[in-house]
Amino acid sequence: MVETIPPRSGAGFRLPKGAELTVIDPQGCQVSDLLAFNADDLREVISSGRTLDYASRLYLTTGDPLYSNRSNVMLSILEDTVGRHDFLLTPCSKDTFRIIYGDTDPHRGCFGNLAAALQPYGVEPDMIPTAFNCFMNVPIDGATGTFTVEPPLSKAGDFIRFRAEMDLVIGLTACSALQSNGGSFKPIQYRIDAGPAA
Repeated sequence: MVETIPPRSGAGFRLPKGAELTVIDPQGCQVSDLLAFNADDLREVISSGRTLDYASRLYLTTGDPLYSNRSNVMLSILEDTVGRHDFLLTPCSKDTFRIIYGDTDPHRGCFGNLAAALQPYGVEPDMIPTAFNCFMNVPIDGATGTFTVEPPLSKAGDFIRFRAEMDLVIGLTACSALQSNGGSFKPIQYRIDAGPAA
């Protein structure tokens, strides 16, 4: 069954080892922040630094593993119809909107949505790391190191499919930053499948 995350909101759920998670952009040009925690020990969490170090590149896609802070594989990317995602930038937050956009009454952003969605599983705000930002398009200038946040390359119906390599707690959002989403807020969908029989 396909679940829908409304615009500027988030969801938290368990994903058992071997299950497959498909994150879908139903309308196109919408980012989804993904977090993963070891369900048996929340101190083990998805790690941008470990993953990018082992991959030796910034843009991850089909066949790439996502590692934890303990260098264990948490998720494997099985299929990816977009091929451009970000694993550098932190979830947007009240402070993001205050500092970057100058908002005086800022939205709580993906950080606040993830904190709320994951609170029932025992995840506290200070435990939230850099997310794997599905569909987020962050081109980088190789000479200067500067980057820009551009509209996602995802079109309606594009998706990325993962396999859980351990029992996980997952946080997932429909991103709340205009800059990340081409100027509008849209839903994100996801589907959980049991995966092949062992």
